[in-house]
Amino acid sequence: MSAVRHGVARHAYSLLLSLLTPAYLLKLWWRGREEPPYRHAIAERLGRYPQPPSQGWVWVHAVSLGETRAAASLVAALREQLPGMRLLLTHGTATGREAGQALLQPGDVQTWLPYDTPAAVRRFFAQFRPAVGVLMETEVWPNLLHAARAAGVPMVLANARLSEKSLRRGQRLAALMRPAVEAIDLVLAQTPGDAARLRAAGAAQVEVCGNLKFDMSPAPELLERGRRWRAALGERAVVLAASTREGEEAPLLAAWQVRSAPRPLLLLVPRHPQRFDEVAQQVRAAGLRLARRSETAPPPADADVWLGDSIGEMPAYYAAADVALLGGSFAPLGGQNLIEAAACGCPVVMGPHTFNFAEAAELSLEAGAARRVADLEQAVPLACALVAAPAEREAMSRQAVAFATAHRGAARTMAQRIAALVAPRLRAPAAR
Repeated sequence: MSAVRHGVARHAYSLLLSLLTPAYLLKLWWRGREEPPYRHAIAERLGRYPQPPSQGWVWVHAVSLGETRAAASLVAALREQLPGMRLLLTHGTATGREAGQALLQPGDVQTWLPYDTPAAVRRFFAQFRPAVGVLMETEVWPNLLHAARAAGVPMVLANARLSEKSLRRGQRLAALMRPAVEAIDLVLAQTPGDAARLRAAGAAQVEVCGNLKFDMSPAPELLERGRRWRAALGERAVVLAASTREGEEAPLLAAWQVRSAPRPLLLLVPRHPQRFDEVAQQVRAAGLRLARRSETAPPPADADVWLGDSIGEMPAYYAAADVALLGGSFAPLGGQNLIEAAACGCPVVMGPHTFNFAEAAELSLEAGAARRVADLEQAVPLACALVAAPAEREAMSRQAVAFATAHRGAARTMAQRIAALVAPRLRAPAAR
């Protein structure tokens, strides 16, 4: 009876997605007004590709920018384990696809992940016939995983995480989501807590391997760029608001307005590029003097706020900052990746909402690399106090680097497990 219920749930889900396909395509086209890559190769979203069918790919799906950055160390480790492998790299967002270009070598292919309708995912597997599929972090799609099992493609969920909130949501949709999780052959979890929740969600084979984000090494040229900016600013302190989300900038700017002069420079970097102009308007409306990275670097001395309206320069921003406020943690959004800040030696002040990186947040607090506060009204004074206390701030910086270094190694462990699963298939004549 449960199999019937699961089938009914998936068919209802598939029907809904099919009905929403025109709206989905319209949304991509509309979003392409501000981010033109969304209008590129839209047919791929429906599982239609210009190249002839092929097989034997090591397929890695990294939906967005953060997952793509994390996947870089895994892809490098996989190339060591599987010499000559051909990478099929898929994405869901424009920023992910742009960043993913740096991971490609001759012979590799990069496409959009198909929309999760039965026809689109069947065409995807018929087109590429991968030897293995590696989904990054949380990308569990019912029809995709059903089609992978039907095609005989082993699936891995790498750097996997699952919050309590997501587990409860998945359990409410168990008729749809549990079969999808059960279709994953191997789950490589970030933490023991993630592993326990993923098992509760239906995963059978789960191993704890750590977090790939600890293996991310900031590009030296970006760190040097940020240090040059910092040197050019002289004695003025810099507080970075890193990867802020909608609803966080307004209280941040309000808290910044009441700071007495001379204030530190506020380096404000929104998480989503399509919001750059909107945030710039908020800064001007708050009566603060604005400079934009796209127009000047470093900013002029009289700027109150420097808007980081660029993509791919976060290590430079961390290197230019004395202290970072962690975006996504002051609204109930789960927080952004604080490991990157630690690797750059930037102390962090975070809010109460870090469930997307729960263990990393707690470990950073224990290591002395970060501080936690209740809201932005507390975060801004604390950040300003830290920039005025160089000995304490420098100690936090050293502890941040030590914290990031101590937890490396997940990429090699995950690559070894994936290689053991897929190597026989790549050696088989049918996979050539």
